[in-house]
Amino acid sequence: MFRLTVVCLALFLASASATNVRQCTNGRPFPLSVEIEGCATMPCNVVKGSTAVMKVNFVGTRDNIKSINGVVHATALGLTVPYPLPDDVADVCRNLLYGASCPIDESEDVVYNFNFYIDPSYPEVSVKVELDLVDEDKQSVACFVTDIKVQKS
Repeated sequence: MFRLTVVCLALFLASASATNVRQCTNGRPFPLSVEIEGCATMPCNVVKGSTAVMKVNFVGTRDNIKSINGVVHATALGLTVPYPLPDDVADVCRNLLYGASCPIDESEDVVYNFNFYIDPSYPEVSVKVELDLVDEDKQSVACFVTDIKVQKS
């Protein structure tokens, strides 16, 4: 009962402050909601040298998902490149909120706390960021695209 209450509270909080993001290509699952702190609509303004905090609310796509990694691709000035994440950030299971943990089962509702560091050396440009949550079988569990505008402090 306690877990159900926590999940319902998480859903309410996520829906109350969700950021407008786009679906990824190729039919990859879309999260229930994404909350980017301080941003309701795209593009989200982010400051160089800071961390953009995103809460990604998604459901398991099959039973017994043992591990999930965040995979980021960034597109700026017409060029798309992978953006490697530190292991402690990319490990979705390590960053689940509200007492959730892996393995995740089909239709289990969880929230990933994703901290996206904005390097001070980034140019001040608009960037399309795609975050794909990929399980141990390289299958997408949730994917979204958001636009950010990098600004100096």
